[in-house]
Amino acid sequence: MPQELAKPAPTAYLDPTIFREYDIRGVVGKTLHPQDAYLIARAFATKAAVAQPEGFVCVGYDGRLSSPEMKDAVCRGIMDSGVNVVDIGLGPTPMLYFAAYTLKAAGAIMVTGSHNPPDHNGFKFVFGGKPFFGKDILALSVVAGQGEFTEGKGTLEQRDVRQAYIDKLVGAYDGTRALKVAWDAGNGATGEIMTSVSEALAGTHALLNAKIDGTFPSHHPDPTVPENLVQIIDTVTSLGLDVGIAFDGDGDRVGVVDDEGEILWGDQLLQLYAADVLREKPGATIIADVKASGALFSEIARLGGNPMMWKTGHSLIKSKMAETGAPLAGEMSGHIFFADKYYGYDDGIYAAVRLLGLLSRSGKKLSDLHKALPQMINTPEIRFECADDRKFGVVEEITQRLLKDGAEFIDIDGVRVNTPDGWWLVRASNTQPVLVARAEASSLDGLERLKSDMRIQMALSSVYPPTN
Repeated sequence: MPQELAKPAPTAYLDPTIFREYDIRGVVGKTLHPQDAYLIARAFATKAAVAQPEGFVCVGYDGRLSSPEMKDAVCRGIMDSGVNVVDIGLGPTPMLYFAAYTLKAAGAIMVTGSHNPPDHNGFKFVFGGKPFFGKDILALSVVAGQGEFTEGKGTLEQRDVRQAYIDKLVGAYDGTRALKVAWDAGNGATGEIMTSVSEALAGTHALLNAKIDGTFPSHHPDPTVPENLVQIIDTVTSLGLDVGIAFDGDGDRVGVVDDEGEILWGDQLLQLYAADVLREKPGATIIADVKASGALFSEIARLGGNPMMWKTGHSLIKSKMAETGAPLAGEMSGHIFFADKYYGYDDGIYAAVRLLGLLSRSGKKLSDLHKALPQMINTPEIRFECADDRKFGVVEEITQRLLKDGAEFIDIDGVRVNTPDGWWLVRASNTQPVLVARAEASSLDGLERLKSDMRIQMALSSVYPPTN
């Protein structure tokens, strides 16, 4: 039971760059240290103690080399603020979300570097069953820095939720024919869960990089980068499999390749899911982020749904889903959110099982479903370095120039410019020191014009993206 707020300790320095829009991220030993994890956890637990005095906080961690030490610091911080801890152990981020929702925790902290390089780490949060982001994270940084914590002696309980989580995932499968599937955990935190789920499903399963290894020896666990899918593409095509499924480092994102080895991007996957969900829920709102293809929004409308464009970011999307009652949402990056028969958070393995179900029931090849989608000419997500203290300024400068030029654009997240040829987008990443760009047109010539316009605008701000 927490006591009164303790007298503040001397103000601690926490690198301000680690506090992002919807989570905390830093470079271990440089901008993020175990002591920071302790202070952040104390601040979070102090908020939990005030909101729910008899509550507890769930804690999980991914497979990065620094994660066990960071997790221990988080648990100490929570307990020293007088709040009990339920430690669910090593696993993917959505397993922690599952624990928080099903156990009705006051809050949850996941120690994870997600898809960032091996020397990065950070924290994702759930508070009161809702995403914890934006102003909440800024407030957390203030409390952590000032040291105004509750005091007490919380307890630590180890609880294994893996089987319950696996049962929920396997229970989502509704296929009617066995499939041949390649799975790639990328040596990330999904490895053990992925293995158990595949063993419980009918069909033939080829498992890649299932051993959890924070050095990521085979390839980096980020399925938005085509080079990271080379291994699973080779496996699918050489073995004649039906589908390949890959996950990011903490398992909240999914990447997919069809039976011909072609990549399905997040907005294409969302079209398949939307068609499936809208059969049972006609007229439902389906949300996609600003990077998604215009064809997706048109297809949702054609299928009888209500398409909504929203900001990129897992916490931002989840909050918008709760606000609108949307049963489904997705991002180009492979975050897929199901509130239809699930809890409304992003779970790469759950999304994979739902895909296998709809593919099995379709009686078709995934490549046929892929080719039947509306075809647009577009760039992939282009990511290029731009310092954290510069990236948002670049977007603002471009926005101000476009205003003066009378251009048509959407600025809910970055700037998405509409022209007769199509659209182009520039936005600042909330998780990395990069700018993200994309363009889409109905013709190759139109795409080149869009890319040229985009490069001109960025050059005026002394930023030069890749030329391909």
